[in-house]
This record gives sequence, structure tokens and C-alpha cells, in this order.
Amino acid sequence: MGTDMTLKHIVRVAALALPLAACSDMSATQQRALTGTTGGAAGGALIGAIAGNAGMGAAIGAGAGLAGGLLYDYHKKTEASAYERGVQQGSQSQKSRSSSGY
Repeated sequence: MGTDMTLKHIVRVAALALPLAACSDMSATQQRALTGTTGGAAGGALIGAIAGNAGMGAAIGAGAGLAGGLLYDYHKKTEASAYERGVQQGSQSQKSRSSSGY
């Protein structure tokens, strides 16, 4: 009985760890799109099951989740770009201050 419980525990841990390990070589855009799609599909399936058509709910949720994941990715890329511009402008400002004697 103890061995059976240990085996079930190992299978559960592997079932949770394998999908996470599969995302390790994906780009940030791919990870965000996948996260949005799977989250949307799961939420859509739940709502669809309540409404009577889980498959249709999952399909609609996956599409909406994909769009949301890609929009979030665009936001994060824009945010990173703005940060980098700020860093460059700050370093240029420091260089001009040091060369002008301030």
C-alpha cells in the first residue's frame, strides 16, 4: 500500500513537472501565448460546461486567451524597450555632465 501511494505521488509530480520543463526552451512570446491559450481554454471549458457546450467554450476561451497572451507580450516588450531607452538616455546625460564639468 505504501509503494502504491509513492508511485502515485511520483506520477503526479512528473505530470506537473513535464509541461513546465517543456517551456524551458521557448521564447518569452511563445510562453506567454501558450499560457494565455491554455488558461483561456480551461476557463472557457468551465464556462462552456456550465452553459452546455464545453468544447465550444474551450475553443472560444483559447482564442481569447491567445489574444490576451500576445497583447501582454507586446506590453512587456514595449515596457522593456522604454526601460532600455531610459537607461541609454541616462548614461548619455551622465557622460555630457561629466564632460561639461557639472
